[in-house]
Amino acid sequence: MHSFALLLTSLCFIALTAACTPAEEPMPEDPVERAKSLHAKVPLIDGHNDLPWQIRRKANRDVWSIDIDQPQPDFHTDIPRLREGMLGAQFWSVYVPASMQGKEATRATMEEIDIVYEMIERYPDTFQLATTADEVEAAFAAGRIASMMGIEGGHSIDSSLGALRMFHRLGVGYMTLTHSRNIPWADSATDTMAVDGLTEFGKEVVREMNRLGMLVDLSHVSPATMHDALDVTEAPVIFSHSSSFAMCNHVRNVPDDVLVRLAENNGVIMVTFVPGYISEETRLHGVKRNEERERLASVPGSTDESVAEGIAAWNEANPTPPATLAQVADHIDHIRQVIGIDYIGIGGDYDGISSLPVGLEDVSTYPMLTAELVRRGYSDEDILNILGRNVLRVMREAEAVAARLQQERHASGARIEVLDGE
Repeated sequence: MHSFALLLTSLCFIALTAACTPAEEPMPEDPVERAKSLHAKVPLIDGHNDLPWQIRRKANRDVWSIDIDQPQPDFHTDIPRLREGMLGAQFWSVYVPASMQGKEATRATMEEIDIVYEMIERYPDTFQLATTADEVEAAFAAGRIASMMGIEGGHSIDSSLGALRMFHRLGVGYMTLTHSRNIPWADSATDTMAVDGLTEFGKEVVREMNRLGMLVDLSHVSPATMHDALDVTEAPVIFSHSSSFAMCNHVRNVPDDVLVRLAENNGVIMVTFVPGYISEETRLHGVKRNEERERLASVPGSTDESVAEGIAAWNEANPTPPATLAQVADHIDHIRQVIGIDYIGIGGDYDGISSLPVGLEDVSTYPMLTAELVRRGYSDEDILNILGRNVLRVMREAEAVAARLQQERHASGARIEVLDGE
């Protein structure tokens, strides 16, 4: 009898507890509202935004001279649109052009990092510095946009592992191994092959990034460099802003054979919105425009002005075919078919490009892409993985590798002139 009374009491307690615990709100059926509900659950992590470079160009590096808390029609990015787009975390690109080399590039990269810190200081209710996955989640829980940094091109470190380490101490979370040109230790996708991937020093850069916990970013690099980095790395890698080569044959995109290796590496490709990397029609239009430019330049007596005028006339007669939000989703579809959902993220490249796909014109539009995935039948869990969970996993795995390697070896003292005979 006593046991029956205890059982009855326990059942009543469970029933009362269930009655007092608020049930989770059902997910909306409308795709856009469902997308916004999903954005509220995990931080949307974007792999690449060039707002710091735009502030450098258009505000002379002075964060305090321009108020991004107000609409900025000359930018793709401002705080009102970031809030509308429900962005949870951003790798701000601390980009400097490949035309900068040596100490000039290193100094300019430090100035870009300073812009990010000044943004965080000026808008502390919006931005919060984050260097780990836990810090990203803490910023998101506090209602702030977790702010990380990525160096876009190994030219920024001037072939110095010491500079690499100092950038990491300043909070840089990833480094893209090259930008648009080769560097002494790595080949770019958009330059003539020089060292067939990574040199011995380049491989040591990857090893040292693993030891530091800095993500190795393979956007912009040649396929040979991709394969060499995947051969060497002990941690997951990322493509911070690249799409599928099979869907659009631009050299900046990722071939399927590399995607397969990326899944084996447990890394992530953050699908970009660059029109020429998304739409094959847009890409081919660019090829034809470049051919016309070369033709104009070959005309006897041509000048820079005459070529510019000729291209302007050609553009007017041959409008660029637009890329679309649906085509971005097509790239996500293809990558999912090749390697699965667990290796996909988002890397818009806002403020780093002059035009964007129809439907993704600025940072307010992220939920529209999410809504398209809802319409295509992606599960809530799949979408949450794409929005942020996949990148958080990569960050945590890189942090774990770094903790192990720091117990096994000290900082590398390698020098390019010794390893590569420079």
